Amino acid sequence: DGTDGLFLRVTKQYLPHIARLCLISTFLEDGIRMWFQWSDQKEYIETTWGCGFFLATLFVLINLLGQLGGCILILSRNFVQYACFGLFGIIALQTVAYSILWDPKFLMRNLALGGGLLLLLAESRSEGRSMFAGVPTMRESSPKQYMQLGGRVLLVLMFMTLLHFDTSFLSILQNLVGTALIVLVAVGFKTKLAALTLVIWLLAINVYFNAFWTIPAYKPMHDFLKYDFFQTTSVIGGLLLVVALGPGGVSMDEKKKEW
Repeated sequence: DGTDGLFLRVTKQYLPHIARLCLISTFLEDGIRMWFQWSDQKEYIETTWGCGFFLATLFVLINLLGQLGGCILILSRNFVQYACFGLFGIIALQTVAYSILWDPKFLMRNLALGGGLLLLLAESRSEGRSMFAGVPTMRESSPKQYMQLGGRVLLVLMFMTLLHFDTSFLSILQNLVGTALIVLVAVGFKTKLAALTLVIWLLAINVYFNAFWTIPAYKPMHDFLKYDFFQTTSVIGGLLLVVALGPGGVSMDEKKKEW
């Protein structure tokens, strides 16, 4: 029982902070990238969209300030809801600007990123709630529960991009186990355990397949793997929020308590 208590204390105290840091890592990295690759990014937008110098510069500036500003607000726990909406806007903007809409893999990853932000939004709502302790808030919790459900379902999309469709035994096993865990997280059954298992699995995959630090910085593959690495880390952050906060009201775990 002592270890259980300790585990609970650690998950309550430290896990939300670690989850937040992981969750925003891709925005942080991308914001910093905008600063260091300012002219490259501007040139890319200018040539792709033929939108002229001013609009291309504005796009890069919005990405830079929006992402770094949002990250700072989320980490300092100020105006978290506004920061989340701002980052949602950046995801939408990038999806259009970088033609991600037509790339299923990137689109699913961007949606998974949105799922992580939804969970963060739900968490910030519950924090706001606790300020008004004792006030009946029956109506208030239902949007939060649906946000948590939506967040969990969107996070699952990340794993769809990791399934390997070949016939080796290891691939089939990985797909089966992964799919089972994904379904558990989505429906909210044994949610914390399933999410924690997925975190460990994703961590291993991320460090093994996206080891951008092993590739010289001037090679395009370095940037590509780095982007993948931080996107995966953000989804890990979303799953850690599920571990820390549980699945929310719209889940089988919650319904089980009622039975």
